[in-house]
Amino acid sequence: MAKRDMTHGSITRHLLSYTVPMVLGNIMQLTYNAADSVIIGKNLGEEALAAVSVSDPIMTVMVLGASGIGIGASVIMSRFYGAGDREKLRREFTTTVIFGLFFSLAVFILGFAFSGQLLRLIKAPAESYDMALTYLRIIFVGFLFTFQYNILSSSLRAIGDSRTSVWFLGISCGINICLDLLFVAALRLGVAGAGLATVIAEAVSVILCLWWIKRRIPELSVTRRELKVDRALLKETVKSGALTALQQAAQPVGKLLIQRTINIEGVVAVDAFNNACRIDDYARIPTQSMGSAIMTSTAQNRGAGQPERVRASFRQGLLIALCYYPIICAIVLIFRLPLMRLLSPRESEEIVKMGAAYLAVKAWFFVMPGITNAIQGFFRGMGSMTVVLISTIIQISVRTVFVWILVPRMGIVGEAYACAAGWGLMIIFEFSVYFIRRRKMFSDNT
Repeated sequence: MAKRDMTHGSITRHLLSYTVPMVLGNIMQLTYNAADSVIIGKNLGEEALAAVSVSDPIMTVMVLGASGIGIGASVIMSRFYGAGDREKLRREFTTTVIFGLFFSLAVFILGFAFSGQLLRLIKAPAESYDMALTYLRIIFVGFLFTFQYNILSSSLRAIGDSRTSVWFLGISCGINICLDLLFVAALRLGVAGAGLATVIAEAVSVILCLWWIKRRIPELSVTRRELKVDRALLKETVKSGALTALQQAAQPVGKLLIQRTINIEGVVAVDAFNNACRIDDYARIPTQSMGSAIMTSTAQNRGAGQPERVRASFRQGLLIALCYYPIICAIVLIFRLPLMRLLSPRESEEIVKMGAAYLAVKAWFFVMPGITNAIQGFFRGMGSMTVVLISTIIQISVRTVFVWILVPRMGIVGEAYACAAGWGLMIIFEFSVYFIRRRKMFSDNT
C-alpha cells in the first residue's frame, strides 16, 4: 500500500520516500508546460502562444486557490490520520469535497461570465484577445476538475501517499500532450483544441483519483449517507485554506511587479531572465517537495501527540535540504552555459551569457529557499498558516523593492541579490517566531 504512517519508524526514510515521488511529479509538470508551449507555438504561431500565455496569470491564481484549500484540508486530515481518528478524517474529506464542488462551480460561472473583463484588466494584446477569450473560457470549465484533483491528491498525501497522485499526474500529462498533438497539430482546432485537451486530461486525473480511493483507500471511501458537511470542520478548512491561498498568491503578484522591472531592460534581458528562471524552478523542486513532506510528517505526529517526532521531522528535513544544497549549487555552476544554450534560441549568445551570469550568482543562494521551505513546512504542519503568510509577504515585498533598486544598476543579476535579501529576512522572521513560540506550540498542539 502507498499509505505512509509517519508516526512510527525512521523519519528520515519517511521524508525521503515521500519527497522523491513529488519531485518526479513536479518535474513532469514543468516539462509538460514546456512541451505544451512548444506544440502551440510551432503549430499555431506567436499570436496563439501569446493568447495562451496571457491567460497564465489568471490560471495561476485559480490553481493557487485550489491548492491553498487542498493544503489547508491536507494538514487537518494528516492530524486526524496521525491521531487514528478515522471518523473525523472521513468527515473532513467529505466536507472538503462537497465545499470544493460548490466553490469550483461558482468560480466556473463567474469566470466564464467575466473572462473578457479579466483579460482587459491584465491588458491582453488586441491581436490575441479573441483567442485568449476562447481559451480562458474553456479553462474555466476545466476548473471544475482542477479543484477536485487538488483536493483528492492532497487527501492522498495527507495519509502519506505521495506516489499515487504522481502516477495519475503523469498519465494526465501524457494524455494532454497526445490530445494537443491531435487537436492542435492534426485537427487544427486552434487554442480551443489546446484548452479542450487540458480539460479532458484534468477530468481523467479526477476519475483516476476517485477510482483509486474507492478501491484502495477505505479511510477515504465514503458512502452516500456520509456525504455531509461538518460546519466546524468547514470553518477550520476555509480559514486554513484561505490563508494558504493568500500566501501562494503573494508570490505571482510580486513576480508580476518584478517582471515589469525586468521588461524595461529589453528583450534580451527578458529572455535571459525567463530562461534562467526555468532552470531555477527545476533546481528548487526537491526542497519544495521536502517542505511538503515535513508538513505531512509534522501534522501526523502532532495528531498522534508525539512532540519529539514533530521536532525530529523539522530537524531531519532541514538537514536533508542542507545536504542537497552543495549538489545543486555545483550542478548549476558547472552546467549553467549548456543549460542556457539548451533553452535559448540559436545564435543568441548574449542571452546565454546574461542568463549564465545570473545563475552564477543565484546558485550560491539556493541554500536559503531550502531553509525557508523546511520551516514553512513545519509551520503548516503545526497549523500556523498566518506565520507562513506573513513571512511570504515579507520575502516578496523586500525582493520587489530590491529589484527596483538593483536591476536598473546591475541588470538581471541584481534580481538574484534581491532574492537573497528577501529570503534572508524571511529566514530571520521565521526562526525568530520558531524560537519564541516553540515551547507554547509543542505544549498546545501536541
